[in-house]
Amino acid sequence: MSLLKIEGMRVEFPSRRGSIVATKNVNLELAAGEILGIVGESGAGKSTIANAVLDLLDPPGIMPEGKVFLEGERIDSLPLDEMRKIRGRRIGMIFQDPLTSLNPLQTIQHQLVETITTHLDVTPEQALERAIDMLDKVGIPDPSERIGNYPHQFSGGMRQRVVIALSLCADPDVILADEPTTALDVSIQAQILDLMRKLVKETGVGMIIITHDMGVISDICDRVMVMYRGDVVEVGTTRKILGNPDHPYTKSLISAVPRPDKRIDRFPLVEYIEEAGVAQRSIDVKTHWLGETRDFSSNKSEFLLSVKNLEMRFMTYNSILPSRRKYLRAVDDVSFDIKAGEVFGLVGESGSGKSTVARMISGIYKPHAGHVFFDGTDLTALSSRKAVNHYRRQMQMIFQDPFSSLNGRMRVGDIVAEPIKFHKLASSNAEVKSIVGDLLDHVGLGAVAAKKFPHEFSGGQRQRISIARALATRPRFLICDEPTSALDVSIQAQVLNLLKDLQEELSLTMLFISHDLPVIRQVCDRVAVMRNGKLVEVADTEELFENPQTEYSKHLLDLMPRLVKV
Repeated sequence: MSLLKIEGMRVEFPSRRGSIVATKNVNLELAAGEILGIVGESGAGKSTIANAVLDLLDPPGIMPEGKVFLEGERIDSLPLDEMRKIRGRRIGMIFQDPLTSLNPLQTIQHQLVETITTHLDVTPEQALERAIDMLDKVGIPDPSERIGNYPHQFSGGMRQRVVIALSLCADPDVILADEPTTALDVSIQAQILDLMRKLVKETGVGMIIITHDMGVISDICDRVMVMYRGDVVEVGTTRKILGNPDHPYTKSLISAVPRPDKRIDRFPLVEYIEEAGVAQRSIDVKTHWLGETRDFSSNKSEFLLSVKNLEMRFMTYNSILPSRRKYLRAVDDVSFDIKAGEVFGLVGESGSGKSTVARMISGIYKPHAGHVFFDGTDLTALSSRKAVNHYRRQMQMIFQDPFSSLNGRMRVGDIVAEPIKFHKLASSNAEVKSIVGDLLDHVGLGAVAAKKFPHEFSGGQRQRISIARALATRPRFLICDEPTSALDVSIQAQVLNLLKDLQEELSLTMLFISHDLPVIRQVCDRVAVMRNGKLVEVADTEELFENPQTEYSKHLLDLMPRLVKV
C-alpha cells in the first residue's frame, strides 16, 4: 500500500473571465522511504499539488475532481478540524523561503515547542528537550544556546535547517518540500540535501521534493515526475528520466540545464515554452541610441574597473565606549581588476562578501578602507554629487529579485523612463517614449509592455524589465547580482542568452555574481572565489574549473550537482 496516493487531481482557480486550470488529472504514488521529485517550469502546477494535499490552496482555488489518500485513508474530504490534525502531525511541509515561513517575532524555541505540544502528548519540558534534540539532528551547532535565538539571527542555510526541524518534530509520515534549496549556495545546498537524504533513510518517511533544479533532482530523488502546464508528461526513475527521457519536453528541459563540464556558445532554449512578447532584435551599436557616445575602439587589455584593498565592517554590538563595540568584517582586503569588455565572475558561499563588494562598487555602501577605480577615476574620493551621478550613470546593477526591485505601483514604461529623465539623456517626452519602446523591443518584451505593471509579467519577463531599466542609462559596466538564481532553467537560458548578446553588441563590461557554478562557467571570462570576506583565488574560467589551485575552490567544484549519466 502506498504511503501517499493521489488519483485524478484537478485544481481550478475560478475568476470572472473563467476558470484557470492549474492541474489536470494528476496521479501520484509515494512509498515509505522514497524520495519523489516533481520538476517543471513556473506555473506547471508543482506547488499546487502540495497545497491541495494539505487543503492550503489560496482562495478561490478549489479541487473539483480527484482523491487524496494517506495510508489508504481518504483525506481530501475531511472537515477542517480533522485536516488540521494531519497538517504537521502526519504530513510535514518545508516551504521555499524559511525567513517568511518562520515568525520573526518569536524565538525558535517558542515555535518548535508550540508545534510539538500541539501535535504530541508531552509536557513543555519534554517538548523543549525534543526541540533541542531536533536542532542537534539537523546540524545546528550549540542547539541548547541557539534555540533561544530569533530567525534573523541565523544564516539562510541554518534557517532552512530550522524549518526542516519544524517539519520533523512531530514525526510525520510524509514530508512535502517546496523548493527547499532555492537561492542556497552549493555548499549549504549539499548540506541540506545530505541531511534530507539521511533523515529519509533513518526515519522511513516518504518525501516529495518540488524543484526546478535538475541537479537537486539528480542528487537526491529515487523517481521523477515531470509536469508541463498542469499535465504530467512523464514519470520514471531518476536515471531513466535524466539519462534517457521519452517526452520531447523533458528532453528540451534537460538540454537547457547549464553544463558544468564544458563551455558552450549559447544556452539551448526549451522548445515548448512560449513566453509572451516579441522576438529580440539585434543592435547596430554605431547607429542605435545605446551606442551613442560609446568609444568602440577601447583596448580590451585595459582595466575598466579596479578594486584595491576594499574593507567593509558591520557593527554587531554597539556601545558608548568605542573600545567595547564589536564588528563583523564582511570584506577584508579585497583587490581585483576587470578588463574592458570582459565578464568577471564572483563566487563563494552565502556570507562570503560577494554582494557587499558589489554594493561598494556601485556606491550603495561606502567602504571603510580601500579604493574603487573606474576608468582611472577613484570613485571613493568623489565628493561632488554631479561627479558621482556621472559615474553612476555608467555603472548599473541588476538585482536578484526583479519583483522587489521594481516599483509595483509604476507602469513598466515609467520604470524604464525614470533613469533616462533623471540623467537627462533625452530632449523631450516623445523621445523618452520612443527610447523606452525601443529598449523593451530589444529585450524581447515589445513596446506594448510599457503600459503594463510588473505583476502582469512572469519572473523571467520581470528580469528583462530590470535589464531594460539598467540599459536605459547607456552604461559601460553592469553588475549582475544573482540575476537568474530564482528562475527556471528555460527562463534562465533566455535571460542569460539576452545578457550574452547585449554584452557582445554593446561591448559591456560585467561583474557577474552567482552561486551557480555551471552558470559561471558558461558566462564568465575570469572568476574570483571568495571565502569569509577574502579572495582565495582569481583565474581564467576554464583554468579554474579544470585545474583549481586552492582546496576551497576544489571543494566548491566537488559539491556541484551533476546530472545522472546512463
